[in-house]
Amino acid sequence: MRALLTTVALTALIACGAEAQKGGPSGNLAPGGGSKEQSRPQGKARPGAPVETGPKSVPEFQPAFPGQTRAPAVRTRTPLQVTEVASGFNKPWAIAFLPDGRMLVTEKPGQLRIVSANGRKSAPVAGLPPVDARGQGGLLDVELAPDHRTSGQIYWTYYEPRQGGNGLAVARARLVDGTQPRVENVQVVFRMLPTLESTLHAGGRMVWARDGKLFVTLGERSILPGRVQSQRLNSHFGKIVRINPDGSVPRDNPFVGRQGARPEIWSSGHRNILSAALDAQGRLWEVEMGPRGGDELNRPEAGKDYGWPAIGYGEEYSGDPIHRTTQARGMEQPVYYWDPVISPSGMAIYSGSLFPEWRGNVFIGGLSGKALVRLVMDGDRVAGEERLLTERTARIREVVEGPDGALYLLTDAANGSLLKVTPRR
Repeated sequence: MRALLTTVALTALIACGAEAQKGGPSGNLAPGGGSKEQSRPQGKARPGAPVETGPKSVPEFQPAFPGQTRAPAVRTRTPLQVTEVASGFNKPWAIAFLPDGRMLVTEKPGQLRIVSANGRKSAPVAGLPPVDARGQGGLLDVELAPDHRTSGQIYWTYYEPRQGGNGLAVARARLVDGTQPRVENVQVVFRMLPTLESTLHAGGRMVWARDGKLFVTLGERSILPGRVQSQRLNSHFGKIVRINPDGSVPRDNPFVGRQGARPEIWSSGHRNILSAALDAQGRLWEVEMGPRGGDELNRPEAGKDYGWPAIGYGEEYSGDPIHRTTQARGMEQPVYYWDPVISPSGMAIYSGSLFPEWRGNVFIGGLSGKALVRLVMDGDRVAGEERLLTERTARIREVVEGPDGALYLLTDAANGSLLKVTPRR
């Protein structure tokens, strides 16, 4: 705690710039995080050698089990074609495909646009509520409602300005198409509580489960008053929540009926989650930003505690320690971690037919890593890692599998691009 108190000011100052540069099968106690600087493996890894060659930020922390970090390098055999579909986006954040193949694309300052397959962008969609776009805030994720074809509804996450600060909110509305698109009947269905004055670490990814419930990933706001709430069940900070489409609480959530616990909570002990997706079995996976060391891949399960800030594999940006240990009873181990970090944002688990060799692979956007990170899975363990598109030196913010089987990416820049990855013909 002494280290937390003495270094929190530096953490809060650097965290915004760090995310701008950067961000298990759940296992219990096993026998036995990375700097925000760019992690760029050099050269071609030898077969069986790790893809990561940079020095560890916290070399004294050792993995809890074999293969938990620095998996062997793998290489995609299919030649890739990367096409720029559109450019000129201001800090684009998320993509959602409409039924006709057009895309919704969010821009952090608060704009939502409809983009055609040939890259034509609409005027900003009118009717969205104001956003707090300072720091890591703004307009973030966007998803279609499961019944979008009949209801026309879409959902989005954003930093909501409030009396006394801000917090992540989830809103829904009906999308009205046309030359001047708009949303109508806007309704906020979830608000992160308590309200706190911070421009950092509010999470913001949404994932629809197969049962129609909505997972929303939340951060711990970075600053100490928020960080210390990550494992407390009376706060949304550092949690994944699960709600019904109207914002009500599912009866089978793990903390329903527990006194003092917020019933929306699904899992706790997270730092800042900007990457989440379902696998072929319908299970939720997420990748969260560590501090200086310790970005994590997790498979969050109901009611479990993933350890932040009590355990982890990183340290403060100053180099001071955060954790005395990487393991503790009752706290889950990550499936995989990175040190140095990749700064994860955006995630897809590939299921398409364009790239047969990629089926079941996990793809993650790397911000400081400036790469599309590919993980090959063997069951619920990571068997191999690859860094793709490193020659573009682009910060990858979003990764989505399109209905055509291509991967669609957003680059994080004031003049950001929408990219399409297909096999080269």
